Amino acid sequence: MYLRTTQRKNKDGSVTKYYQLAHNVRNPDTGKVTARIIHSFGRADRLERESLIRLCRSIARVCGVEVVDPLNGISREGGLPPDVKIIRTVDFGTVKIVESLWEQYGIGKIFREVAKKKQVPYEKALLAMVANRLCNPESKLGVWDRWLETVYLPECDALELHHMYEAMDLLHQHAEQVEREIFYNVANLLNLTVDIIFYDTTTASFAVDYEDEDGPRQYGHAKEGMWAPQVVIALAVTREGIPVKSWVFPGNTADVSTVKKIKKDLRGWNLGRALFVADSGMNSETNREELARACGTYLLATRMASVKEIKETVLSQPGRYRELSENLHAKEVSLENGKRYIVCYNPSEARRQASHREDIVTMLEAELKLHKDKSATKKWAISLLGSRRYKKYLTITDKGKIRIDRKAIKTASRYDGKWVLETNDRQLSLEDAAYGYRGLMVIERCFRSLKRTQIKMMPMYHWAERRIESHVKICVLALFIERVAELKCGKPWSQIKRISSRIQATEFATPDHVFYQLNELPKGAKTILNNLAIARPHKVFGIKTVKNDTAIT
Repeated sequence: MYLRTTQRKNKDGSVTKYYQLAHNVRNPDTGKVTARIIHSFGRADRLERESLIRLCRSIARVCGVEVVDPLNGISREGGLPPDVKIIRTVDFGTVKIVESLWEQYGIGKIFREVAKKKQVPYEKALLAMVANRLCNPESKLGVWDRWLETVYLPECDALELHHMYEAMDLLHQHAEQVEREIFYNVANLLNLTVDIIFYDTTTASFAVDYEDEDGPRQYGHAKEGMWAPQVVIALAVTREGIPVKSWVFPGNTADVSTVKKIKKDLRGWNLGRALFVADSGMNSETNREELARACGTYLLATRMASVKEIKETVLSQPGRYRELSENLHAKEVSLENGKRYIVCYNPSEARRQASHREDIVTMLEAELKLHKDKSATKKWAISLLGSRRYKKYLTITDKGKIRIDRKAIKTASRYDGKWVLETNDRQLSLEDAAYGYRGLMVIERCFRSLKRTQIKMMPMYHWAERRIESHVKICVLALFIERVAELKCGKPWSQIKRISSRIQATEFATPDHVFYQLNELPKGAKTILNNLAIARPHKVFGIKTVKNDTAIT
């Protein structure tokens, strides 16, 4: 005999199960085994578990065996006493990391000093907005209305929405002082060597149709390739990716015109010998003069194909490349006019670019063979000539015919795998110059985190200039925390966050108390907490006494 389960699918798609006591019998005529129902217990969802257990024990007693109920002594109504209630489970780990680093590196203390004459804990409002950027980015309304109730930040319970905006205004008033003090706190504690400053700009667009008449939101060409009302955001970081300072410019500001402001702001920071490293967008005669006066030394990328001196002189200079690594060769070219250039070469990238160009030329040759009429006014020809990918390898003859420009192909091959740097630092070694510019990738990674992957600076919902600037500063503060955590843990923030977000706490309530209990730490959490010098929290914490429906610490 055995307990048999059958089921029936109802019209509404649900399934009903039935329990039956059955045994198998063999048909004497056919020899087939069929199930014979001895007793039907009825619907499974209407049976009492205890009744089936009693039947099991009755049969076991006759057979001389023992039945052990694993749920014996556990109430099916719940494992907690009736006067203990589970209120909610909140994210504890990520905000704990942010809050701990906020205090370790003196950020909280700096903001408390700034707001010491205020009656509202604006420092906690700023902490909440920074932590939110690293957890689950929301608008300021979303932080106050939705996000705070999902995390353990009891200091923020009394905050109102207008406190968030007032805290942003306070940050804007003291931004220069706050940025300087925070940077030097972090630089001293992390023992940073501030000898190289990487600088670059990006854009942040707004979902509006019109630019400001007198404000920062101006039409410009975004880094993503579209035209929109936007602001230009500039960022200076150390070689480790620690932000030094950020700036917000109107959206129609050209990269080359930002250097004068950068010079003025960093002059009083006493950074010592700081090599200013930037991309070719910053390279102009005016900027080189400004940088020479401001930071003393610079290392700038150049536009090889559009600068006559580089095309005709620098790239033509004889001399062997020095192999610094498998994919980085370099040589120095010093001209009679006193300019110093570093020509870098990546053999692997050169092969890739040559192969890519060969594929494009092959495609163009096949496309031209398809058309007997090579007139440049034909639709297919106009399409090719208008393509950024193909037009540089095409030309139009005197007779108005389209053809492949073999001279342009040969010229392009001169630049395969190469880039040219310009510096006024005579003390800078060839190796340091080549690797110094490669380090510019660190700021690209910072921008990627700010805009897309982690902190998600956009979309921005602010329109007042002070609020736009404060929003950017808050995002850069989040980048501070992110980069410090990454440096100390040796892991990207995405991995740190994945582990820390699984550190959760559950809130319980009794008639007399409210308290939190920490869930079991996930794998890897202890290592992260140790690396960040964060003490493991107590199993039970946040105990409050309840009197007259009011929680008193």
